[in-house]
Amino acid sequence: MNDDPMIPLSPDDSFSFDCSSKIGCFNECCRDLNQFLTPYDVLRIKQVPGMSSSGFLEQYCGQHAGPESGLPVVTLKPADPFTLVCPFVSPDGCTIYQHRPSSCRMYPLVRAVSRSRESGRLTEYFALLKESHCMGHEQNQESTVSQWIKNQGLLPYNDMNDKLLEVISLKNRICPGPMDVKTSRFCFMALYDLHPFRRHVFEKSILKDMTLDENLLEKARTDDVALLTLGMEAIKQLILKEP
Repeated sequence: MNDDPMIPLSPDDSFSFDCSSKIGCFNECCRDLNQFLTPYDVLRIKQVPGMSSSGFLEQYCGQHAGPESGLPVVTLKPADPFTLVCPFVSPDGCTIYQHRPSSCRMYPLVRAVSRSRESGRLTEYFALLKESHCMGHEQNQESTVSQWIKNQGLLPYNDMNDKLLEVISLKNRICPGPMDVKTSRFCFMALYDLHPFRRHVFEKSILKDMTLDENLLEKARTDDVALLTLGMEAIKQLILKEP
């Protein structure tokens, strides 16, 4: 056993881990949380029956500004202020398991990404997080990093999170720091609150002055992933117009 809680891994490296209700620490990783949600996390969670983007954001989330980019950041409000337990955990496990956030899917792995300014190429970095309370590492279920990502349904999450990284990197490079209230509200709606964003796009034509892909625009009428992609493209155009 390596005493280092963060062990670097390559995509083809193997590790042993399993999680189930039979393990004594079950649900322990769902408390004492400071849970950031990506735009794609919110897109998926709002697919839970009876959940809308606005309702979910109002009831379950807090909004902050990114310390460097100034872009809106969303965190999950804990169900209890003392234990900081996830509002979606039950004695039987996650109640939104099919739509759980990317950080929950990735655990016990950690993924980081860097982008080359010269080529634009993304480089992925992975590590195994070994927390003292977690007994999942003592199980005999073996997987490679690549297998874990595929089996946990992480590919679309990683793809959309990487697109978000493009927006953040552009903002940090062109105009780092806080945004005015109007721009911040637009970015929040375009990234997280997709129900009103769709209405503003197609009923109020708020993007009429932007040059956007017509196929993407048409697809965004009914496809939430296309709508989120459209929102990110619109934010990038706003950033590039900054004086």
